[in-house]
Amino acid sequence: METIKTTYTGNLRTEAIHQRNGKKIITDAPVDNKGKGEYFSPTDMVATALTSCIFTIMGIKAKENGFSIDGATATTNKIMRNDPRRIQEVQIEYDFTKLDLTEDQRSILRELVKASPVPRSINPEINQNVTLKFNSD
Repeated sequence: METIKTTYTGNLRTEAIHQRNGKKIITDAPVDNKGKGEYFSPTDMVATALTSCIFTIMGIKAKENGFSIDGATATTNKIMRNDPRRIQEVQIEYDFTKLDLTEDQRSILRELVKASPVPRSINPEINQNVTLKFNSD
């Protein structure tokens, strides 16, 4: 069975439906590329997938090691280039400043930045600039 069914709905927009749970994602071309920018663009989704994948692996490892990262946040910035049009860099800052983490727990999180499936899958020409911010930084 397919994982996702995507339909081009017109006006530079797509609708993707997850076949197992029926959840829907709509994408829109960005304003700087002839779109309306009313939804995430496909390249926004790549940057979001990178951020979410790293967070997910961090959450798994935190749970396995008896701590939580609940409440942590991340800010993602995507930088495009036009020769040809593609993602040049994704900048992510994970903010753990509201959590009281030990140095061992911080080390576990730092080690996971490049260990997740999406960071390993993205073209190496895309710079993945990832920082982690803790309450003592």
